[in-house]
Amino acid sequence: MTVTLPPLTLVLGGAASGKSDYAERLVTATARAMLYVATAQAHDTEMTAKIARHQSRRGAGWRTIEAPLDATSALCAAGNAEVVLFDCATMWLSNHLFAEADLVDAEARLFTALSGCAAPVVVVSNEVGAGIVPENALARRFRQAQGELNQRIALRADLVITVMAGLPLVLKGRLPTGAP
Repeated sequence: MTVTLPPLTLVLGGAASGKSDYAERLVTATARAMLYVATAQAHDTEMTAKIARHQSRRGAGWRTIEAPLDATSALCAAGNAEVVLFDCATMWLSNHLFAEADLVDAEARLFTALSGCAAPVVVVSNEVGAGIVPENALARRFRQAQGELNQRIALRADLVITVMAGLPLVLKGRLPTGAP
């Protein structure tokens, strides 16, 4: 059975929770052409290996646009016969913080692109608020910005799913019939 996704889905989870794997399976179940908007940058060997694992797991059949900072152009490049996997909002936000970008402007452009995207979009993001208060100012700023970004995406999303231990739990909306 082919899954029909709403215009905007948010898949949240902690580190190594299975959120990206679940989001990939959700996108694959649509039987649409798949566009992967990649936000990670390989600054070290550990991240290079992680990106390679994600690429290997996805396999063939994905069109990929590298968009560590410019998600707007990538989302505008999506056709109405596609489905977009934006993985992930956390890396996108980190990239903007490290670039010392204007977060208000960057988020405004992101939300405009999400709402204007011709294809359904599945956004993957980390839930970072369940841990301890970070000891340094940059980490606290990131945690605050990430929590607020997740809240703003969730407010706009038709479907919000959290993934824990690889298991999806719907927080908002309803899983489409046939969803993994």
